[in-house]
Amino acid sequence: MSTAPATDNTDVRDRILATGQRIMGGKGFSAVGLNEVLTAAGVPKGSFYHYFGSKDAFGEALLEDYFATYLADMDRIFRQTGQTGAQRLDAYFQAWRDNQSFEDCQGKCLAVKLGAEVADLSGSMRASLKRGTAAIIEQMAHAITAGVDDGSLSPDDPADSVAQSLYQLWLGASLMVKIVRHTQPFDDAARTTARILHPSR
Repeated sequence: MSTAPATDNTDVRDRILATGQRIMGGKGFSAVGLNEVLTAAGVPKGSFYHYFGSKDAFGEALLEDYFATYLADMDRIFRQTGQTGAQRLDAYFQAWRDNQSFEDCQGKCLAVKLGAEVADLSGSMRASLKRGTAAIIEQMAHAITAGVDDGSLSPDDPADSVAQSLYQLWLGASLMVKIVRHTQPFDDAARTTARILHPSR
């Protein structure tokens, strides 16, 4: 028996998710109708309900897919060899700056774009955001601990507390960047980050 249909099914689902992430990352969740996503993806409406039971279910899957990709990118940055923990965190925050554009983030700023909006709209989507952001903070805490262990970082507080504070700092900076339409909030966040982490370089 051929396995092609399963592959085709996966491709269609992935195409719907990728298209939704790109469009909703730009316009928001409520402002985008399913027809817009499906037309852009070249998928009939009947196919959507084969994969997702509702728009909320689609939004939850969208966030789960986004966070899986985000965490994989974090892992890749934090596993770079030949770098100190401080250098890896520098690379992570530089990638944050690059991806959280105030012009067109191409869906890479989905958590920032949808966070406040969907947290009030959907319990399941809020739970996805909570799980995803908790995983980001945990991975950041591991990276901070690695920097402490190699002597390149000397924060005053425990790694998990520092990671939470830094995530909140950069999340807020991302929102301010979209409001003021320039990158000064990221420059401010970077200086505050250095004061918190005390890099040894």
